[in-house]
Amino acid sequence: MNLKQIKENKIFRVVSNKYVIILVLFIIWMGFFDENSYLNHRELDQEIDKLEDANEYYKKEIDADQKVINNLNDPDSLEKYAREEYKMKKENEDIYIIEYDTIEE
Repeated sequence: MNLKQIKENKIFRVVSNKYVIILVLFIIWMGFFDENSYLNHRELDQEIDKLEDANEYYKKEIDADQKVINNLNDPDSLEKYAREEYKMKKENEDIYIIEYDTIEE
């Protein structure tokens, strides 16, 4: 094939069209090199997904804490919570804390 036959080839004429070349360069630039490229958008979407997951987790934790707070309005459950979590006791009462050794020999 000589140069004249290559220039007459239909595919070569389409590919060598200046508008096609500019369009391809534009797509490559916008896809990879621009500040708003596809790669940057993908990273930002992944970060948004992580933040939405964290947001959902914290909402569940807030609901669980709210239930504990509502339970603490009852004096009996407040006393139970104080005894279990903070090792509090009434006057004239002794508490013995038993800890088990979990190390196996």
